Amino acid sequence: MTNTPAVRAAALRALHRPGDPLVLPNAWDVGSARAVVEAGFGAVATASAAVSQSLGYADGEGTPSGEMFAAVSRITRAVTVPVTADLERGYGLPPVELVQRLLDAGAVGLNLEDSAPNDGALVDPQEQAELLAGVRAAADAAGVPIVINARTDVFLRKHGEPAGRLDEAIRRARRYLAAGADCVYPIMLADPTELRTFVEAVAAPVNVLARPAAPAPAELAALGVARISYGPGLYAATHAHTARLLASIAGGGGLA
Repeated sequence: MTNTPAVRAAALRALHRPGDPLVLPNAWDVGSARAVVEAGFGAVATASAAVSQSLGYADGEGTPSGEMFAAVSRITRAVTVPVTADLERGYGLPPVELVQRLLDAGAVGLNLEDSAPNDGALVDPQEQAELLAGVRAAADAAGVPIVINARTDVFLRKHGEPAGRLDEAIRRARRYLAAGADCVYPIMLADPTELRTFVEAVAAPVNVLARPAAPAPAELAALGVARISYGPGLYAATHAHTARLLASIAGGGGLA
């Protein structure tokens, strides 16, 4: 079968299996993307923070959109698996242009978050739902069923009172799914009991950020999670390892 964007998008969607999650050690350039594929992972995801920092910009839409899409394009040309791109909140682009530039870059999935990049404030859920619906409509018009991963930043931004955050995250997730999202991403939600409640309440693929405070991948699978991503974690670990090697070299040692 021809490896068309529509075929790649369908393949990416099929990898989102609750209980048997898609694991994504997020990449930031061609070398890291190729390493992800060589390690046996079935898809590549970018992390906006990692891409931005590798290009010399700050996260939070500090990278010019043209440079972000160029970075995604270099990755898609270098790998044969589906690629999904972290596009923050869309760089202020109209949905039709956002989708076209995503497809032109060769990616078939994207993350969109619901907090403002300038101040971190959560946007109105209806406004975010309209953005997601516009992206879904544009993808449908293009004939490519791109995979939309709708991130909610309720926990990241510590929105509202702690006791109400889970309910707010569920409310937003349901609205985003109704608007056309395929997967929902309550970033920073890590408590196993709350994760189980969230997964059962939304009844759709759920993405969890892998980090020390989160359950191990096997436990996340048992909780019904469908996608596990590492965000900028791999980039940070690689950067820290490089710094240690450089310190060793500067001290007269080697690369051991």
